[in-house]
Amino acid sequence: MISMKCEVVSAAFVILCPLPATAQSPPPTSMPGLHLSLDALRAQYTHLGVGKRLKPKQWPHGARVAVALSFDIDNATVPLSRGQLGSEDLSRGMYGAIDGLPRILRVLDRRHVPASFFVPAVSAALNPEMVPAILSRKRHEIGVHGWIHEHLGTLNDEAEEQRLLTKSIDVLTKAMGKKPVGYRAPSWAMSRFTMEQVKEAGFLYDSSLMASDDAYEVTIDGQPSGVIELPIERILDDAPYYGAASGSLPSPELVDRIYKAEFDVAYEEGGLYVLTMHPHYTGHRSRALWLEKLIVYMKSKPGVWFATHEEIAKYLKSTF
Repeated sequence: MISMKCEVVSAAFVILCPLPATAQSPPPTSMPGLHLSLDALRAQYTHLGVGKRLKPKQWPHGARVAVALSFDIDNATVPLSRGQLGSEDLSRGMYGAIDGLPRILRVLDRRHVPASFFVPAVSAALNPEMVPAILSRKRHEIGVHGWIHEHLGTLNDEAEEQRLLTKSIDVLTKAMGKKPVGYRAPSWAMSRFTMEQVKEAGFLYDSSLMASDDAYEVTIDGQPSGVIELPIERILDDAPYYGAASGSLPSPELVDRIYKAEFDVAYEEGGLYVLTMHPHYTGHRSRALWLEKLIVYMKSKPGVWFATHEEIAKYLKSTF
């Protein structure tokens, strides 16, 4: 029998119980890195590196921090890509298009802030009303997020990956009326081919990597790529908190405390604050309410620049 200690986090009756050690750190099925030389390990480690650091002394209008709200409109593409056709999975994803996205757009409308929406091409095709609804606001941006939320690290097929990227760009270009300039890898997972294909496709920026708090130019095998990285981080992603079927951290108030604490430090240090959310998670009533409270809090501070990823990347490109 496993004994676990549970911790009461707040008066909101939220109790966090640590998972058993075996669940937290499952034993690896294989460890191929044990047999690689240091040179081989170094090549793997530095395949995608941090090149020129892109932290400006100040942002437009003298702002001290840039806030980039982003939403990955995965909807039902994850279960569809995996062949998980149960009604519970598909309807949970469908919620993102039916109620989640419209609610988020209303929040952004009320607070007059822009956001970037990264859309798998299949999501755009299955709910074609979404792209026009986003673009009709005249302040938001749409970026590429794969074909059907395929996991590129698992796919690991250069030709197939190129085919899917080309299809994704074509579908979104047709829906938007112009070619998207931003890319975010599905599940933030890349193969050794991905960034080179992103570069060759002419994307201005990527937002899939986690090597820094602030923007930087991605290097590919030590060479400058020209691709600006707007980094993401799991602590600023709603999926770890809301993604489990039962809700791994069910109180939106506690999630807001994490988001707010991260913003406060970004504001103090000056720099970039990128928040990743999903309409089928954050688009629920109580969660959207706390998102709006967070936006109000951030807007109450002087010197906060709310911008799309595209606007931030263009500013950095012109500055450096």
